[in-house]
Amino acid sequence: MIVGLGVDMVEVDRVAAKVARAGFREKVFSTDEIDFCESKGVHKAQHYAARFSAKEAFLKATGMGLLLTNDLREIEVRLSDEGQPVIHLSGKPELLASRNKWRIHVTLSHVQSVACATVVIETNETVAG
Repeated sequence: MIVGLGVDMVEVDRVAAKVARAGFREKVFSTDEIDFCESKGVHKAQHYAARFSAKEAFLKATGMGLLLTNDLREIEVRLSDEGQPVIHLSGKPELLASRNKWRIHVTLSHVQSVACATVVIETNETVAG
């Protein structure tokens, strides 16, 4: 059963400007996310933007937004062994997801000027009706 859907879109240049400010990257992205994005050379801003968008889409899908967490590093985008993006949670988001037995699906997309992400949260639990 789908329990949440979130979509977010962000301008790459806007995220690039924020990433260039001292401390922003470390406040929003995990060390692994930073290493991954920095490895992308001239396209790194697109990868930062896609990951930022995924964090926002996840928060929207929960229906709680920043009330769930204001530490965006607790929502981390990783790549599976097959190269698919996956969301890894820690802190309060991890506790909520494990308690509710969530499966989280994420897709990322980006071009030179825009990045977007969609997150679907589902569970095997059924709602009594």
